[in-house]
Amino acid sequence: SDLPAELRGPLAAVSDQTLPVASFPYGTQICEVEVDAETGAVEIVGYAAVDDVGRAVNPMIVHGQTHGGIAQGVGQALLEHSHYDPATGQLLAASFMDYAMPRADTFPELKTALSEVPSPTNRLGVRSGGEGGTTPALAAVINAIVDALAELGVHHIEMPATPERVWRAIQTARAGCRGPNPGG
Repeated sequence: SDLPAELRGPLAAVSDQTLPVASFPYGTQICEVEVDAETGAVEIVGYAAVDDVGRAVNPMIVHGQTHGGIAQGVGQALLEHSHYDPATGQLLAASFMDYAMPRADTFPELKTALSEVPSPTNRLGVRSGGEGGTTPALAAVINAIVDALAELGVHHIEMPATPERVWRAIQTARAGCRGPNPGG
């Protein structure tokens, strides 16, 4: 090595910094679903989201982040589930044959809008943008399903809301059972 002896060895650093007030994004999402009560199949027929990301430096990229986040949230809410063998701990959903993810044809047109209220906590006036799609999507989808099935007596659905889980929740509600977890 050509480094002087005093520069050789492990790197180490110590820092102390006071962070300014955090900048939180705001937003809302609405999901409209149709549920086939005979099969438990769920179809998303409408989806809208508004995100306040502060100043959107590149609105097209922010919309793309929102769309991708919604897709992640919908995947978690409806499809994605990791199964493990209880005896061996082996992952049973180890390929795309076994681990379902949403496809483009899963979605209607996603209607997204940006509300640009600059954040007062940083010079650029920006807030984070990617999380605004993912985080509320789970609640928007599951609440839409429960709302669609409320007249049948369904009050809860476990994620992922697969057709089988939705169908079982409907059957449990029809049988008049209201346990703590009718959708699981």
